[in-house]
Amino acid sequence: MITAKKNHQPEVLEAVVIRFVGDSGDGMQLTGTQFSDTSAMFGNDIATFPNYPSEIRAPQGSLYGVSGFQVHIGSVEVSTPGDNVDLLVAMNPAGLKTNLHAVKPGHTIIVDTDAFTKKNLEKAQYESNPLEDGSLENYRVIEVAMTSLTKEALKDVEGLDNKSITRSKNMFALGMVYWMYDRSTEHTINFFNKKFKSKPQIIEANTKVLNAGFYFAETLELIPNSYTISPAKMKAGTYRIIMGNTATAWGFLAAAEKSGLELFLGSYPITPATDILHELVKHKHFGVKAFQAEDEIAGITSAIGASFAGDLAITTTSGPGLALKGEALGLAMMLELPLVVVNVQRGGPSTGLPTKTEQSDLLQALYGRNGESPVIVIAASTPSNCFNFAYEAAKLTLEHMTPVILLTDGYIANGSAPWKIKSVSEMPEIKNNIVKEASENWHPYDRDEDTLARNWAIPGTEGLEHRVGGLEKDRVTGNVSYVPDNHEYMTKIRAEKIKRVQNYIPDLETEFADSGDLLVIGWGGTYGSLHSAVKQLNEEGYKNIGFAHFNYINPLPKNTSEVLGKFKKIIVCELNNGQFAKVLRMNLEGFNVLQFNKVQGLPFGNNELIQKFKQLVD
Repeated sequence: MITAKKNHQPEVLEAVVIRFVGDSGDGMQLTGTQFSDTSAMFGNDIATFPNYPSEIRAPQGSLYGVSGFQVHIGSVEVSTPGDNVDLLVAMNPAGLKTNLHAVKPGHTIIVDTDAFTKKNLEKAQYESNPLEDGSLENYRVIEVAMTSLTKEALKDVEGLDNKSITRSKNMFALGMVYWMYDRSTEHTINFFNKKFKSKPQIIEANTKVLNAGFYFAETLELIPNSYTISPAKMKAGTYRIIMGNTATAWGFLAAAEKSGLELFLGSYPITPATDILHELVKHKHFGVKAFQAEDEIAGITSAIGASFAGDLAITTTSGPGLALKGEALGLAMMLELPLVVVNVQRGGPSTGLPTKTEQSDLLQALYGRNGESPVIVIAASTPSNCFNFAYEAAKLTLEHMTPVILLTDGYIANGSAPWKIKSVSEMPEIKNNIVKEASENWHPYDRDEDTLARNWAIPGTEGLEHRVGGLEKDRVTGNVSYVPDNHEYMTKIRAEKIKRVQNYIPDLETEFADSGDLLVIGWGGTYGSLHSAVKQLNEEGYKNIGFAHFNYINPLPKNTSEVLGKFKKIIVCELNNGQFAKVLRMNLEGFNVLQFNKVQGLPFGNNELIQKFKQLVD
């Protein structure tokens, strides 16, 4: 383990934004993750944004093959990965070209000069070498022959081929950044020892290169001092840094334990939802049954079967997969069985942008089924509260006996943030409608007077035998019924059951202002960007701007009209062409709903939001 010099006094910063970029084989995701984890252990508040190509290994040196990882760390509240970059680490010309626009003038760029060959410059469509033509004169550029220095550091390590040696250069860059921001190398060295415990040569190589980068930065005149970011002031508790997909999986584990049911996942791998499957497979000791199906339809129908048998059943997917699950989701709604469908949204349509973020599946989640087929729709809004809303999705589906769609997106699913570890004993109670034994007048579609949820009869329970299927059923017996009045009754009762969920979800709340000139509205994964922008405006003196964020989409909170009615202007900001704005217009009368939309596969930037909000109030 090494740390910065004891007699060195680093400059204290409130926050910093760092972006690592290079080819998809340069290990930028690992580098960024290690820096994030180390900073989290130090106590900083953190938000991350991995950004990588959809190809498994894009052409080396190409502009569209750049992989990046951005991390925002602070001693103050951090709710976004940040807009403008304080430090850019570019491992090749393509990484520099595609990310230079994000670097603040006067701030630092570290480049691997060994990668700036004539061939790589041509691949990045540079007509001249930016390190020589003066185009970077507005930045502090630190030129480092990282590949050569990595080879020098490993010249005495036996048994490594040239490819393995070159791949270690990302640790040289990480070592430099550790020195620059007064971080210890201890966590990363421990990571090497654990991950490569059967490969001592890899441990030795990575450790040597990490230390070489650290000491090299210490000697550079271009870095006259290092910086430090103090630990953030957070609520008391035990924290860990967590990714959204991991938090989603853990939320379901907690719900299964709290409800006393076994957890079943039927899923087909699809980017960016697959990590939920990967995480749950690790927890068979908690009674998890994970089934990797041959396709999306098999994934959801296996989950329906598990639900019929009495399990807490979930299925996970992303946009195209949700389309394929539509018919079976309608079946689950018709059967009135509990089922959670997690849709980690990505750029569309069709295959679209598989590794980029978007919010364009909202209308599909609400209406993407044949017939009158309403289901509960909720959305997580941060990597850490994916845990809460996975738990909430399980609670709602079990207590109301109808499917729930949980929407996340690629931004929060792959992003990470500090999460205060919870005990299952702290979580809300989860009831279920399972009938233990038959009564004299039992019927499969007897309903709870308040929720209208039907009872849940598990197959094999004597006296509770009944029929299920996709055909319309009699309101009492559950037998097939073609009676016109019965069909209309059942259609309305299923819709009313969803509407009554309003009585069991929290009211909509506003931040920063209860009334005023402008209400900023968001939903799902845009929370961090919108909250950060409105907070900054509030600190600048714009006390008349409020912020309301929706996690409950269908049904909407009961007080939605009341909240919106207290503001002169309303703007809905979302990463699509205005789908939630349409939902509000359909459900609420008398409101002029403005829109601010972005469909670029990227989250909102702070500056673009602030500029728009100022235009509306000024």
